[in-house]
Amino acid sequence: MAAPKKGKNASVQSKPWRSLALILIAIVALTGGMFASGHTTPRLGIDLAGGTSITLAAVPEAGQESAINKTNMDTAVSIMERRVNGLGVSEAEVQTQGTRNIIVNIPKGTNSKQAREQVGTTAKLYFRPVLATELAGGGAAPTPSATGDGSEQDSGKDKATDKDTEKATDGASPSASGSPSASATTQGRAVTDALKADETPTGSPSGAADDKTSPSPSATGGTSGDSESELQAQYAALDCTKESVRATAGDGAKSSESTVACGQNSQGQWQKYILGPAAVDGTDVDKAQAVLNTQTGAGWTVTMDFTDKGAKKFADITGQLAQKQSPQNQFAIVLDGEVVSDPYVSQALTGGNAEISGNFTQQSAQELSNMLSYGALPLTFREDSVTTVTAALGGEQLEAGLIAGAIGLALVVLYLLVYYRGLSFIAVLSLLVSAALTYVIMSLLGPTIGFALNLPAVCGAIVAIGITADSFIVYFERVRDEIREGRTLRPAVERAWPRARRTILVSDFVSFLAAAVLFVVTVGKVQGFAFTLGLTTVLDVVVVFLFTKPLLTLMARRKFFASGHKWSGLDPKALGAKPPLRRTRRPSAPAQTKEA
Repeated sequence: MAAPKKGKNASVQSKPWRSLALILIAIVALTGGMFASGHTTPRLGIDLAGGTSITLAAVPEAGQESAINKTNMDTAVSIMERRVNGLGVSEAEVQTQGTRNIIVNIPKGTNSKQAREQVGTTAKLYFRPVLATELAGGGAAPTPSATGDGSEQDSGKDKATDKDTEKATDGASPSASGSPSASATTQGRAVTDALKADETPTGSPSGAADDKTSPSPSATGGTSGDSESELQAQYAALDCTKESVRATAGDGAKSSESTVACGQNSQGQWQKYILGPAAVDGTDVDKAQAVLNTQTGAGWTVTMDFTDKGAKKFADITGQLAQKQSPQNQFAIVLDGEVVSDPYVSQALTGGNAEISGNFTQQSAQELSNMLSYGALPLTFREDSVTTVTAALGGEQLEAGLIAGAIGLALVVLYLLVYYRGLSFIAVLSLLVSAALTYVIMSLLGPTIGFALNLPAVCGAIVAIGITADSFIVYFERVRDEIREGRTLRPAVERAWPRARRTILVSDFVSFLAAAVLFVVTVGKVQGFAFTLGLTTVLDVVVVFLFTKPLLTLMARRKFFASGHKWSGLDPKALGAKPPLRRTRRPSAPAQTKEA
């Protein structure tokens, strides 16, 4: 009878408990990590937990139909993903649909209103010089006042400071008139005076890419002739107390043109503005973050670091504005057509960074820094539809998926019991170990990489039951083939393993390759199916090598299996085994006799 191989392999075969101990330690460690993290259940996707699904449609600007292309759509998806992730919604899905639509799925438990505002906001940021401003309801706008610490601010609302020079200017008091009559922001001054006051160019900023960096309307032609009259009419008719008016103020104005806009001060009053051409835009901001400023008592502020090019532009424009009289020395930070801050400057800010302070809460400061950090969308989007998926519907889908999985598992177990009898004990234990590993790993992947279990992922787990059971069947059939050849169980288990191992590895490799290709070429929920299928395929290899094979080796030493009991599933008579193989010895050479 053939004996197991000697040497290193024999040592491994004789100590299968080592493999069993290894996988047991892995299960205990992973389970401990799951409870330690506090995430004891897998995260559920929007189709199971409920949430909000938003459809955004790209809207081309006049004469820019070609801007809606795959490159810009992919860029928009990437920016939206980063914005939503910035809110801590790592399991949200953002994907294109067709050539013009983007679908954003936000799971339950997230501030869907805040997320909706973040993903669809174009976030076009411009720094524009202020040419004129007054309260929307009439009357003089509050005149800027100087503070003793060298920071520049207006009406207690906003200030712009250069963080690198703030300490150097400590104690300096910028000069500013406290009299409304000395300010161009009073209602009595004509708009034309404000425009003419800025018609004398102070020189284009050196190194500027184009004329839009100059605050002079005359330099760009933005307020000359008929355009100036039109701008005056828009300003006179602008009523910033009406939301519908604020939403459309300045629509259609290019960055190189003067425009009108609305903004709210710290007292909650709306002001209207005439703004010059953009001197700096959002692409010149390298990084922005929300900071709680406890040193100056400014509260929540947004700090910005400019690119090298942006730092030069910002230094040039603030240097020019510092030479003018109020409000001509103000610039407005305009986000999507609305003035969010309008600080004035008394000196050039050359440090390459700046701080926006004002009536910010922690949330509003973080939202602004989030949009500035992740950039402006390359396209304008409108919200086509918003669909709410209820948790009840998701629960019904999950329940249906679990029932389907339970039925599938029960059928597999029933088949194993009928066909393999005692061997089914090993198969069922292997399935339970595989299920435990899958559950624990999925629970850990939720907080780690943002994996969310959706309905297709549940389907992938159900399909994996068949793949895992198939590996057991391949090995069991190889062992039974060896018994049919006339070998006893212990050598049959060892001789069957190399051939079964090759078959299992090839089969699982094909399944894993299919899952990997499906994950790469698809988007959205189908990726959940591919990910789960790939994960369970890898775990199948681990369980078969470290659990099923060692356990069968141990069971082969038990009398119930080794003797070929009829309920063991390995009865030689029932399998039609040949007579036992016997070793044949070579005949010894005949003894030589001495002749007398």
